Amino acid sequence: MGRTLVIGDIHGGLKALQQVFERAEVTDDDQLIFLGDYVDGWSESSGVILFLIGLSKKQECILIKGNHDAWTEDWLLAGTGPDVWLFNGGQSTVESYADYSLQDKEIHLDFFQKMKNYHVDSQNRLFIHAGYSSMHGPEKEVYSSNYRWDRTLWETAVAMDTKLAKNSELYPKRLLLYHEIFIGHTPTLYIGSKAPVNKANIWNMDTGAAFTGALSVMDIDTKECWQSDPLPLLYPHEKGRNV
Repeated sequence: MGRTLVIGDIHGGLKALQQVFERAEVTDDDQLIFLGDYVDGWSESSGVILFLIGLSKKQECILIKGNHDAWTEDWLLAGTGPDVWLFNGGQSTVESYADYSLQDKEIHLDFFQKMKNYHVDSQNRLFIHAGYSSMHGPEKEVYSSNYRWDRTLWETAVAMDTKLAKNSELYPKRLLLYHEIFIGHTPTLYIGSKAPVNKANIWNMDTGAAFTGALSVMDIDTKECWQSDPLPLLYPHEKGRNV
């Protein structure tokens, strides 16, 4: 049996994905769980999807859908996208598909449509892009967009008193539902960390690859972590989502 590795937000950084896979010595026996936001940022968004399509054919990959993936899926389906998407990395994604045929775009669209909203493994560990608001868990979520947009789950964990006991009436009920929760979406750079951050039972794997940070991979059992170089070093002539 191989390892189970969880991968943070990629945002079009194919060079970072390939580099960190080399550093982690990923093999075909490893199960890979991607937390979403494969696109929008650096110039190789379509290349990331093409790489993941090939990867998923040779080993077990669980692909969670992020908010940027949902935007790109809508664009591939309709041919247009909102300005807010274009201004937040979407334009680079559109440009990365400039030489793709309609047939190839349809293959990518099908790949996006098959992504999961979340995944729960046999050890009651949840993998989700952003979070959920329901006290009964994501399966009871009223608004499915929360899977890709919610930040209240992470903010709750960050703001918690670390001395708060799990049997306390004040302990957030949402956090008691799972043994561990792995998320992306909110860069750890916002709280001053370049590495994955653990708060309560949540692991945040978004280490800011869309901006000035690196792409991170973690072994979910041992918590050993590997990182790429910071993305601006890999794409020195691009801005990514830095403005």
